Amino acid sequence: MKKLILAAILIASLSFAADIETSGFVDARYGIRTQSDPNSDQETLNELRLQLSSIWYHDLFTLTARSDFLVNGVANSHDRIDLETGEGPIDLRELNVLFTPVDWADVKIGRQILTWGTGDLLFINDLFSKDWKSFFAGRDEEYLKAPSDALFMSFFPSFATIDVAYMPRFDSDRFIDGERFSYWGGTGLTGTDLQTDKPNDWFNDDEIAVRVYRTFKGVEFAGYLYDGFWKTPQGFDPLSGQNTFPKLTVYGASARGALAGGIANLEAGYYDSRDDRNSTDPFIPDSQVRLLAGYEHELATDLTGSAQYYLEHTPDTDHNRHVMTVRLTQRLMNQNLTLGLFTYWSPSDQDGYLRPSAAYKLTDNWLLEARGNFFFGKNNSTFFGQFADNNNVALAVRYSF
Repeated sequence: MKKLILAAILIASLSFAADIETSGFVDARYGIRTQSDPNSDQETLNELRLQLSSIWYHDLFTLTARSDFLVNGVANSHDRIDLETGEGPIDLRELNVLFTPVDWADVKIGRQILTWGTGDLLFINDLFSKDWKSFFAGRDEEYLKAPSDALFMSFFPSFATIDVAYMPRFDSDRFIDGERFSYWGGTGLTGTDLQTDKPNDWFNDDEIAVRVYRTFKGVEFAGYLYDGFWKTPQGFDPLSGQNTFPKLTVYGASARGALAGGIANLEAGYYDSRDDRNSTDPFIPDSQVRLLAGYEHELATDLTGSAQYYLEHTPDTDHNRHVMTVRLTQRLMNQNLTLGLFTYWSPSDQDGYLRPSAAYKLTDNWLLEARGNFFFGKNNSTFFGQFADNNNVALAVRYSF
């Protein structure tokens, strides 16, 4: 794959017929905890980011390159480039070539951002990489999606559209591991680096995701298949003391369409935990059924609201985790000021997460932004409750060009 990417760059550089589009931004962002955390530094963000994006158009292909260059005052390592985690002075977001070998298929090869499914900040069949560190720290919401090194193919037969994503080496989430944010370590909150044994062999520890979708009478129906690993280290090896990524297969479906003046969506997935289908190993997660229902509607002029209900059901233990979300978005001052609030609340875990935001567009180029991340919970061991010491606010100024 690396040779193909380099070849595509060489071809683009030699092509005099290529048209080039460029864009980018400079983003200065600072985040700080609203309380002290004995396991982590007070700062959650302190960075200057330059993003450069270029698209080369050619009669035979389109080449896309997008990368962030950072000066980071919080990361443990300032010089080492790690394209898997995004840490270091360079975070390569995209580097891929798109071409159409036949009329009924498109092919994209290289680093790219992949996403599908119907959920709003809740994911069932979207098993592509997420960056939870960026999400919790107050970076722009687009950074929740981490890049994947993949072969992505779209086929267009008469009965449906078929998307196939093949990742030749496992791309895990950029999960909470003790850097920037403390987490529940089994016996208490800790900031110790999480030790993991990650599948890492090219073409052996691979992933494949498939989506088949079609619109029928205004409703988009989709079926999904994923075969790979749990995206965060859900397992544990008691012999090595390392957290592991057990094998996972997901079968899913979704529907999305207009309803009563708004947009409704339904999504479901069966998580087949292949390393422990009999649920006899306490160190491997059990199989689950996951369900999601959502609805979005314009409540008033320039005020949009949406709500979701999410369920994780574990059949072998008859355990249910419920999560409800609400998003409110208000645009004011000729839509130059955007106020937002996204809330998670789990009545089963008795915990939640609030994400208020405000963005003011000074000019077409300048943007001021403030974000908050506030966690609460009855117990430190629940998903949101474990981050109660990580409450933070972030301020940003961005110049786009």
